[in-house]
Parts: sequence; C-alpha cells; structure tokens
Amino acid sequence: AAPESARRVARTRARRGANVRTRAASEVTQDVADGAVSFVLLAGGVGKRMGADMPKQYLPLMGTPIALWSLRKFAKMAEVGEIVVVCDPSYDDVFQSEAIDKPLVFARPGKERQDSVYNGMQAARAGAELLAIHDSARPLCAATDARRCFNDAKKYGAAVLAVQSKATIKEVNKDLSIDKGLDRSRLWEMQTPQVMRPELLRAGYDLVNSKGLEVTDDVSIVEALGERVQVTPGSYFNLKVTTPEDMFIAERLMTEQGDAVA
Repeated sequence: AAPESARRVARTRARRGANVRTRAASEVTQDVADGAVSFVLLAGGVGKRMGADMPKQYLPLMGTPIALWSLRKFAKMAEVGEIVVVCDPSYDDVFQSEAIDKPLVFARPGKERQDSVYNGMQAARAGAELLAIHDSARPLCAATDARRCFNDAKKYGAAVLAVQSKATIKEVNKDLSIDKGLDRSRLWEMQTPQVMRPELLRAGYDLVNSKGLEVTDDVSIVEALGERVQVTPGSYFNLKVTTPEDMFIAERLMTEQGDAVA
C-alpha cells in the first residue's frame, strides 16, 4: 500500500489544483491556428528513480503506458499538426499502435535532454508556427493549460507552464552553510509543455552549441538569447511521474478528478 504521506500529498494536490483551475476549456480562446503546432514528445529517458525494469514513461498508469496519455490528449488538440516522438526505436511500436489522426514522426534521443530536444526539432516539419516540447512523464497536463501556453507563445515568442514554488528555498555555500533565503513569491517551478517559435529555438541552439553551454530545460535555450519567455500559470496536477509515490498520486488524481486532468 502507498504510504499515508503519499495519500496526503494526493489530497493536497487535488485541493490546490481545484483552486487554480478557474476556467473551463470552452472559455479558453484558441488563438493559434489549426495544425500550427509541432508537438515534440520526449520519451527517451531511462527513469532510474522509479526502480523498474523499463523506463518510467512506459509503465502502465490506469492500464495505459504513461507516455500514451499525453500522445492521446495532444493528438486531439486542433492546434497540433503533427507529433514527433523522441524515443528509442525499441519503443516505436508503443506509439504506432495508437490510432491517432495526426502525422506521427520519430526522432532518437541524445546523450542529454538538450540533445534529444534538438533531434526532435530537426525532425519537425518546416513551416510550423510553434514547437511545443513536452515530457512524456507528465500525463496530467490539461489541454486547457496547454492551450493557454500555446496562446502565450504566439503572443510573446516563447512560453512555459509553471507553478509557484510552495517550498522555502535557500541558497547555500559550498560547505552547505546557508548563504541567504530567496523570495518565494518570485520562484516558479517549470513544467511542460515549453513552447516557442522554431526560429528562436534554432538560434538558441546555435548560441548554446557555439559556447558549449549545458541547459536543463528548453526555454533556457531561448533565455540564452536574451529573449522574453512568458510564464503561463499552470496546475499542481501536472506533476512529473518519477517515483512510485508519484505513480500513486497520479492514479489517485485520475480516479478522483476525472475531467479536471483531461
């Protein structure tokens, strides 16, 4: 059985998620044209923290591989014109078995996340207005939130779903003594999708590669150019499934919240 602490977290996330979700999908205007988004689904990670015999994104969640929840959800969005799956070729069949009405393209993972994103970008079709990068281990991203992020990326050039940090964060020295506290009101936890104009991402990669920089998320590549990245407030429901406790929480949220995480 899952520990009681995980049950409490699930209940807390459900309450917080209900509070931040104030608009129904029908109330979010679609500003991005049909088919204008190339959606890149990152599914090449190894998921060591899950302690399973396969990558976490292929473990069953409510009877369905975790990665397929995102594939199905985003394939139904009018804005999405194609789906680029970045995965090991041994898992191609997981995605090919799905009956979706959008073109499905495959790219291969690289050594680091930024290499996998680059490969996905290269495989995306020319002419897309926006690229949306999404972690396949985030099965609970609501289409409503994704649509608002698409809209913000169209307006500002780049946008990312995020939530305000709930924890107290301290900056520490090398000897682990506390240097200073950080203003929590200005701290946001980045989620996915992270959405940007393709030309910004390409220019960012040119800069990052020329300087040998390493980045941990996609909008950091755009930030390196000095370009604006807009935060789109998201939901605490949109957790990344990385541990067995996360799996329990995700199942509980799907069972109890239903349409709220659709």
